[in-house]
Amino acid sequence: MRFKAQVAVRLKKSVLDPQGAAVERALKSHGHQDLGSVRIGKLIELEVEGESAGSVKALVEDWADRILANPVLETFSVTVEPDS
Repeated sequence: MRFKAQVAVRLKKSVLDPQGAAVERALKSHGHQDLGSVRIGKLIELEVEGESAGSVKALVEDWADRILANPVLETFSVTVEPDS
């Protein structure tokens, strides 16, 4: 069975985010003073063959932990759904 997996990778809160700060400044300079802080991350979309959503999620979490995210600087979350 084919599944779609998404890995959302974000910088840890303790890590400075200069790209997020630049976007925050730009939005505020355009009059959006009600804006809080901005953090930039990345979204990785994968198509994966597997027996079940649970087995695919475990596999993709392993990939994220070892390859797709830097555990020193980043956190990640994985979602999996059937590919329709």
